[in-house]
Amino acid sequence: MSKDLSQRLDLLQTFVRIVEAGSLSAAAKQLGTTQPTASRRLQALERSLGMRLLQRSTHAMKLTEDGQRCYERARDLLARWENFGEELRGPASESAGHLRVRAPHAFGQELLLAPVVDFLKRHPRVTVEWLLDDRTPNFIAEDIDCAIQVGETSDPSLVSIRLWSVPRILVAAPQLLAGRPLPQHPGELVDLPWMALQTFYRTEIELTPVAGGESVLLPIRPRLSTDSLFALRNAALMGLGVCAASAWALADDVAQGRLIHLAPLWQTAPLPVNLIYPPTRFPPLRLSQFIALMRQVAPEAMEAVGRNAGNAQSGRVR
Repeated sequence: MSKDLSQRLDLLQTFVRIVEAGSLSAAAKQLGTTQPTASRRLQALERSLGMRLLQRSTHAMKLTEDGQRCYERARDLLARWENFGEELRGPASESAGHLRVRAPHAFGQELLLAPVVDFLKRHPRVTVEWLLDDRTPNFIAEDIDCAIQVGETSDPSLVSIRLWSVPRILVAAPQLLAGRPLPQHPGELVDLPWMALQTFYRTEIELTPVAGGESVLLPIRPRLSTDSLFALRNAALMGLGVCAASAWALADDVAQGRLIHLAPLWQTAPLPVNLIYPPTRFPPLRLSQFIALMRQVAPEAMEAVGRNAGNAQSGRVR
């Protein structure tokens, strides 16, 4: 690549990053440079094009009409350029570059880390930032390529790929029942102390018969509310209260008798797990390959833990 062409692409890349990051300082940080350098590149691009691309003040930054057209064309041009090199190298070419991926804490530590490691072993020229956070990211401001999300996707502008659904069960430590019979019906759970995974339920939880039938909305008054699946599980093991949580995370505890599966003929609605990312006409090869791998291995991982959870549940249902 000629030096002049490389410099022009750098100017375009800086401009696109400024727009998507929302500020010069954020763009500079993502590009690994300084704010003055990002500002000089923007000014150089405006001079070369002979037009103002951004209107800037001390409090705001806004695209001009020319800037909007330039941004749309530049984004597509940069994506086409990256894909052009990959296509020339052919289907056997190695992916290269950096991916920033957001995943929930529990899934990111327990279920999906092995597939990510496998992906990195297959593609030695790719690096991954594996960021664990349960909230939906701001893809542009945080420069996130894709995310794994538990629960329904509320933003219709994002591409959403369903990976699997996570069954949930009700559990409690044996000492919480204090010798009482195993609760079989939701009504028998009302008087027990509860905990809540506040991301998905807070003051009530809906239970449906496994065999089908009318659901029951059970009001609860949680002694403890948390947004951490691991914290919820540990508090349950300590005997604090009843909780509803992902069956895969509780399977070993149920199998070993540390937790008891309550009302086993009732269930809460499974939670969908989606891979989400901003729409793009030309996704880089590394992102396409990462998504393809997740679509393949994530359901396999969940099927394996699902079988373990099912065996644990059937072994404890009496």
